[in-house]
Amino acid sequence: MRMVWMTAIAAAVARGQSGDRAGARQALAQLWDGSGDPLHRCSIAHYAADLQESVADELMWDERALAEASRLTDARAKSYDAAWQVRALLPSLRLNLADAHRRAGDPEAARIHLSAALEHLDALPDDDYGKLIRAGVGRVRAVLAAGSVERFGP
Repeated sequence: MRMVWMTAIAAAVARGQSGDRAGARQALAQLWDGSGDPLHRCSIAHYAADLQESVADELMWDERALAEASRLTDARAKSYDAAWQVRALLPSLRLNLADAHRRAGDPEAARIHLSAALEHLDALPDDDYGKLIRAGVGRVRAVLAAGSVERFGP
């Protein structure tokens, strides 16, 4: 049954990537309401944040993702993927919060979350995902230092 949840989450994410952002938001919100599993809820919130129209809504979902990660155990994460560990999720979750706070005009909160992301970078794998998150930390650090509140692309 657990794999069904992750498959449904992946389908909602794909829906958003194909252009149906509103449908993806609705699907993820329904999944959120139906699951109490912190792995599912962390994943749902993490992806839902990227689909929001406002930075305030994005922050709400990013905060939910981090809260659910605090409930997630390595054992539960590894039951989905043997390579997963909770600590390796934190750089991405904190990076998203740093960027959203920056765009919301709260550089102090952005710096706090960026610092927390930096603390856990060593937990990232040395693969494309790890490189993506490390590069994102560098980009957010640079635009934060420049005082920008603009969204930047991937």
